[in-house]
Amino acid sequence: MLLTLFTNDPNLAKQADLAGIDRIGLDLEHLGKRQRQGHLKTWISDHQLTDLHLIQEQLSNAQLFVRTNPIHPNLKEEIDLLIDHGVQSLMLPYFTSAKDAIKFVEWIDGRADVSLLVETAASAVRLPEIMKLEGVHDIHIGLNDLHLSLKISSHFELLQSDFMKMLTQQLRDSGKLFGFGGIGRYGDQRLPIPSDLIYAQYAYHGAKSALVSRVFTRSDGSDIDLTEEVKKALNRLNYWFNCDQQTLNNAHDQLTTLIKEKKGLCG
Repeated sequence: MLLTLFTNDPNLAKQADLAGIDRIGLDLEHLGKRQRQGHLKTWISDHQLTDLHLIQEQLSNAQLFVRTNPIHPNLKEEIDLLIDHGVQSLMLPYFTSAKDAIKFVEWIDGRADVSLLVETAASAVRLPEIMKLEGVHDIHIGLNDLHLSLKISSHFELLQSDFMKMLTQQLRDSGKLFGFGGIGRYGDQRLPIPSDLIYAQYAYHGAKSALVSRVFTRSDGSDIDLTEEVKKALNRLNYWFNCDQQTLNNAHDQLTTLIKEKKGLCG
């Protein structure tokens, strides 16, 4: 399982690196995100380029990772600057076409891993074309923006939908490494949907990449042994990936029922 953590906290970056998280770095997507998600309770990054060196110093094992801005006139210069600063993996957010993704791949030019964030209705519809592009390391389905783009009630409704199943089946058939959303700590009782039920969806959809959500590392004030928490999460994900299809189908049905029971999580 490829795990990615956004943070500008050097101490957390060091803990995450020791815990075995694969990609650690900054979310530098600032153009347009507050306008799209400002009314939601989603996290909007305040990370800055000046944070990058502080994170880089803490990494011995993980890749230094950055989510860039969407396509804009100066993105190539932004990419060049990030790679010059040692970034090893870059994610393109909020794009709409294969042409956008091709530009991103060409501008990186093999100097870093390419991750594409499918989070617009247009890019989702064009996924069969996008996933065939050469030079793409992985594809991530962004549930927050995609559910807004599709004009449905929540990212949970998207997760349990037939549309999501269609997208992930296309990605499975392509053999491309892909993921979606983020995971919380195993057994965290504060979450609207139990984390274990979300873990099951990764196996159900065949997704082998995930973001490590804020609630994974931010608790009620008590200390978290991140190495132990990552180990528990990976062990539980491994359990689900070794389950038979009927067990995974049951977990998906349980998620659908629970979402529909919880007001505001599904239309």
